[in-house]
Amino acid sequence: MKRYVALLMAAALSLSLLAGCAPGEPAEAEETNLTEELGLTPERKEATQYTAEINSAVYDLLDFADTSEYENATRGLIDAPESLEIRDAEGNVTWIQAAYSFLEDYEEAPSSVNPSLWENTRNNHAYGLFEVVEGIYQVRGYDMANLTLIEGDTGWIIFDPLMTKECTQAAMELVEKNLGQRPVKAVIISHSHVDHFGGIGGIMTAEEAADSSLPMDQQLASGKIPIIVPQDFEEHVVAENIYAGKAMGRRANYQYGVLLEPGVLGKLAMGIGMGQSTGLVTYLSPTYEITRTGETLVIDGVELQFQMTPGTEAPAEMNTWLPQFKALWMAENCTGTLHNLYTLRGAQVRDGAAWAKYITEAITLYGGEAEVAFQAHNWPHWGNDTVVEYMTNTASVYKFINDQTLTYINQGYTSDEISNMIRLPDELAKVWYTRQYYGTVAHNAKAVYQKYMGWYDANPVNLNPLEPTESAKKWVEYLGDTDEVLRMAKADFDRGEYQWVAEITNVLVYADPANEAARLLCADALEQLGYQAESGTWRNAYLGAARELREGNLAASVDQTENDGSVQKQMTASMLFDYMAILLDKEAMADKDFVMNVTLPDVREEYMLRIRHGVVLVYENTLGEAPDVSITCPKNALFLILQNKLDAAPEAIQVEGNTELLDLFMANLNQFSTMEAAVFDLVEP
Repeated sequence: MKRYVALLMAAALSLSLLAGCAPGEPAEAEETNLTEELGLTPERKEATQYTAEINSAVYDLLDFADTSEYENATRGLIDAPESLEIRDAEGNVTWIQAAYSFLEDYEEAPSSVNPSLWENTRNNHAYGLFEVVEGIYQVRGYDMANLTLIEGDTGWIIFDPLMTKECTQAAMELVEKNLGQRPVKAVIISHSHVDHFGGIGGIMTAEEAADSSLPMDQQLASGKIPIIVPQDFEEHVVAENIYAGKAMGRRANYQYGVLLEPGVLGKLAMGIGMGQSTGLVTYLSPTYEITRTGETLVIDGVELQFQMTPGTEAPAEMNTWLPQFKALWMAENCTGTLHNLYTLRGAQVRDGAAWAKYITEAITLYGGEAEVAFQAHNWPHWGNDTVVEYMTNTASVYKFINDQTLTYINQGYTSDEISNMIRLPDELAKVWYTRQYYGTVAHNAKAVYQKYMGWYDANPVNLNPLEPTESAKKWVEYLGDTDEVLRMAKADFDRGEYQWVAEITNVLVYADPANEAARLLCADALEQLGYQAESGTWRNAYLGAARELREGNLAASVDQTENDGSVQKQMTASMLFDYMAILLDKEAMADKDFVMNVTLPDVREEYMLRIRHGVVLVYENTLGEAPDVSITCPKNALFLILQNKLDAAPEAIQVEGNTELLDLFMANLNQFSTMEAAVFDLVEP
């Protein structure tokens, strides 16, 4: 920020002198087509000389003769279709590997791709059915995550059934083609992220699920399929992405590259897979929770010992040790890449120290025997020494980022300063499976800063800054002649100063979104930053923003995942009331103060809601003595209130008292659509 302000002030003074006027006085606009003068066009560009040189230097940084990760990624291949393209029932493509065939056309990375990311993309393009060890198989490259199958005495134990139904069905077809049909004896879901459970509808139905009221031995004896998860799994599945889900979905457009086509100027892999599938997300409630490390189950002749790892990559997560295979399932705690302590789509920050602690605990518990470590993304690592080193190095990067960030914090550095300062030790930085393909050192350091210090940098100037558009307008007022600013920015672009050019031109875009020259130059700068990025998600974000600056907001035109509503139906009444409070037009309800009693006989719950000055206060396990309006209904009938659709099933909800208050409340649950994807702007106001 200090550099940003200093450079802008220097530019303002320089321009005022050039224009012969005092700082703050706008220079007379030149009548010229600045877009043409600067040679700016809306087309995608190739890599510049500076980007090519930066990317070429990566070959000197890393040992490209070490192909061990590619060998791991391709080891054990049993079968793969020559070309992989998965479609839904309507014929829409939901997942594709065929579009990455261009990878075979290059001996080295093209200049528009960071060579390290190119290697990761080649590894993630290795798709098909693989043998991990005899009796353990994975379908990799059929979705963002891996489908893992453990062979029991009579059937399959399935780990993490992918993100969408179509992908899981296609993966199972490949399994059955090569390994025959076997019944599913249990499903184990390692953690609470959708890419690990959303495809469960592709392997089983709700009627096939075991009875969650039964103990595990009876669930197994029933012939039904237990769904086994870590403690508090469903709570986090429902809550983690619901409250801010609309914003996360829109931001995911950039993170997962859904605005981009695969190609050397477009989308590549992103560290934990090629991208996000766009089929149907399904959900079935778990039937059994693992609650402690060391808990052991025997399913279809297979012994499984669980290690709880809450608060690591997910708030509810667990590793699994399979002693008869000497195989350690690391869930998403080791993934063959540096992962996120903070993710670009938005989420609560993760605890790097806890992440490292649980990996070292796994080494203590199982490292002496483990001959293979395998996980929910990417590929396994074999051999005891290799496994222990793999886990040790992975733990080390998270612990170093956590500890070094705290060192810098206590030396007085701010988040932005730390993110630009911090570097992994050389020996860790050169390890292929700790490179920054998904998460980055810079952003993980910011996550540690946020966890301990929050957003504020202690500079009182930043206690209550202007919002970006107003700030941008003042900068433009001070700068004066924005055409001259753009000429200077173009000169900096030609010198390879892409980050600064992106910053200053985006200020101009926020001041005037119709400034075509600013938009196009900002897009060109972001594009070069994308070409240089080692992180696939950074590349996606840079290139996605560049495309929207050139073409406008594209959020409404891209394919998104669909869901069958099964996750939402698991929201508790308390969650639904909290969501209503988020949806409420608080200004419109600012002068209201009334009490609503809610009785839910099917779940035996009672609530008193006080809607007061736009605030929804929720009182559990109580009813008001003199409510203004009372409601009695099944829990899921609350969705009719949430969507203001009481007329669709008026018999579902019994209302007593002042019905106009309920109508007013429902009418003002209108601050965003619960049914449609968010389409707000990201790179402009």
